[in-house]
Amino acid sequence: MPYWFEPTTVTMDVGGREMKIETGRMAKQAAGSVLVSYGATSVLVTAVHSKPRPGIDFFPLTVDFVEKFAAAGKIPGGFFKREGRLSDREVLTSRFIDRSIRPLFAEGYNDDTQVTATVLSAEADSSADMCAFVGASAALSISDLPFLGPIGAVRIARVDGEFLVNPTPEALEGADLELVVAGTRGSVVMVEGGAQQVPEGEMLAAIKFAHERILEIIGTIEGLQKQVGKEKIVPAAAADLSSLETEIKGKAEQRLSEAFQIQGKFERSSAVKSVEKEILAGYVDDYANEKVSVDTLAGWEDRRTGLSTLRSNVGQILHDLGGDLMRERVLATGERIDGRKNTEIRSIACEVRAVPRPHGVALFTRGETQAMVNCTLGSGFDEQTIDGMNGRFKKTFMLHYNFPPFSVGEARPLRGPGRREVGHGTLAERAVTPVLPEHEDFPYTIRIVSETLESNGSSSMAAVCGSTLAMLDAGVPLQAPVAGIAMGLITDGERTVILSDILGDEDHLGDMDFKVAGTEQGITALQMDIKVTQIDWDILETALAQARDGRLHILGCMKSETEAELGGLLPRQELHEFAPRLEVLSIKPDRIRDIIGPGGKVIRAIQETTGAKIDVEDSGRVSVFGPDGASVEQALAMVQELTQEAEIGKVYLAKVKRVVDFGAFAEIFPGTDGLIHISHLAEGRVDNVTDVVSEGDEVLAKCIDIDPAGRIRLSRKEALADAAAEAE
Repeated sequence: MPYWFEPTTVTMDVGGREMKIETGRMAKQAAGSVLVSYGATSVLVTAVHSKPRPGIDFFPLTVDFVEKFAAAGKIPGGFFKREGRLSDREVLTSRFIDRSIRPLFAEGYNDDTQVTATVLSAEADSSADMCAFVGASAALSISDLPFLGPIGAVRIARVDGEFLVNPTPEALEGADLELVVAGTRGSVVMVEGGAQQVPEGEMLAAIKFAHERILEIIGTIEGLQKQVGKEKIVPAAAADLSSLETEIKGKAEQRLSEAFQIQGKFERSSAVKSVEKEILAGYVDDYANEKVSVDTLAGWEDRRTGLSTLRSNVGQILHDLGGDLMRERVLATGERIDGRKNTEIRSIACEVRAVPRPHGVALFTRGETQAMVNCTLGSGFDEQTIDGMNGRFKKTFMLHYNFPPFSVGEARPLRGPGRREVGHGTLAERAVTPVLPEHEDFPYTIRIVSETLESNGSSSMAAVCGSTLAMLDAGVPLQAPVAGIAMGLITDGERTVILSDILGDEDHLGDMDFKVAGTEQGITALQMDIKVTQIDWDILETALAQARDGRLHILGCMKSETEAELGGLLPRQELHEFAPRLEVLSIKPDRIRDIIGPGGKVIRAIQETTGAKIDVEDSGRVSVFGPDGASVEQALAMVQELTQEAEIGKVYLAKVKRVVDFGAFAEIFPGTDGLIHISHLAEGRVDNVTDVVSEGDEVLAKCIDIDPAGRIRLSRKEALADAAAEAE
């Protein structure tokens, strides 16, 4: 061993393959560092923290999952030849880990904390993201950070009725359910995935199966922690503000309670802020007049720091008081801040063709959440090429979600899509993908763009509903309509209320965010984040059933609202007048050269003449794409003329190209000749071919035979007989 130290290693079986966690060999200056190996895949995960920033009142956690192309023996594409911004896959994995570990840090811990997972070696059939999940838990568990784990994580797929753990990409192709599940010993903490319209009971069974595998991973990490784990940081005890809390509660409780009963989002927010501002201003004035002592509140070093801390403490007490009032009202009476019951869905309005030019467009409004969703149809030239670490592939369906600041009444600079937008867009894309038509049946590239116009609770699920309507409006033959709903949970350990169609405040102050999308038959996408340490399986089962009721209600509203336009959530029979047209035909691969021509001369001429685009695949699949039906029909006719094959029994208007003693060679279409034998020129005996036809003549000729060598025999006599019979 070329090192002065001995690394510590633990192993476990995960999905029939060995996973190894090693520490003490790499990145030893990090607070926690592990190398997770799974097959030929290795991921280095580190956890570090810095001293807390003065006055900070939130937990600044950053999680980055980074794929290095060198890990797969590849050089990045593009001009710069080095990794740039995180890909969508990297962002999604970073979000998975962040959402799983963030609730599991000790209260009062606000140090700047960073978890970095770097893929050092990768093979296509191993799960680098699952290694990163496990590595993040292990690195935090053995570090001095006050992490309340460990947690475990697995990917679950169901193939032919059997659950698989961390399946290979090949196995996933046949799966009807795929989930990423993370959890502690007591409960799952994060679930995300999709399914092919799977019933709720089967989805719950998959989550339970995953949690059983997670317990095995947690046990192994706990064993590593016992061997090398550091003593944990104990966050500084919060100042005793009980007297201040009692004082503020007496001043603000009744007024905040009344403010939280206002149903409108902005009116309620304005009233709450007015109370908070007035209470805070009173304490600031008292402090300025030295009616509030530095020593009696927290022993601050100077008056400037004291004022800042006073603002923070008073603001946090008011925030917590408002949350407690909202939660108690729900638990005690079942009534929510906007007056609804726990299962009640806000009013829904749907409109298609809200603007004229998009190929498909829907305006979906649910309460104070609104999404404008556009559907654009394109050709194979519009497919997205993904240059990933383990290979390059193409996407024919894309869903992009945007969340501009005006949707929540804010003024912020517009930037590129953030992690939240990438995550929400992927969730919505996952929700509608299972109901898309087969590409062979509807060979368009489809792009959905969901613009959030207003937001107060689950704009991602509004994107799902709007996407369904926009595609139906565009004429996309979906297998079934999809709707989505966001669920919430409020519990105090003894009382529990599950909320349907949650508001933003209920998401922020509640104990669970649970998004479910699907059809009448079952679930197509699921995302769950739990903020409490433990949730019973009965609660999850009830939440799934309640989500199904809500989803069916929303589908019913979508159907009734668009009955006149879509006739019961059915796709339009005709594409939009501005939508491009696309036709596909198949030719023999050896005829591709006839379409391309020397140096591409022929295909360029067709495209320039018609204005259509032609995509020719090596298999002989030819896609003709144009701005309108006329251009596509013209291009299609030219392609068919170039590649058509003679058919036995078909009659052609043939042009005599050459006369010989035994007959005449006639061209039935460009590049294809056949022989009309002298015996088939006319009824009766023909002594000389020229007595019947001459070069340049156009005659009717019927194809009567094609020999194995491809030689074509024609008959003028039979063509004339058929014509006479039809005339009679």
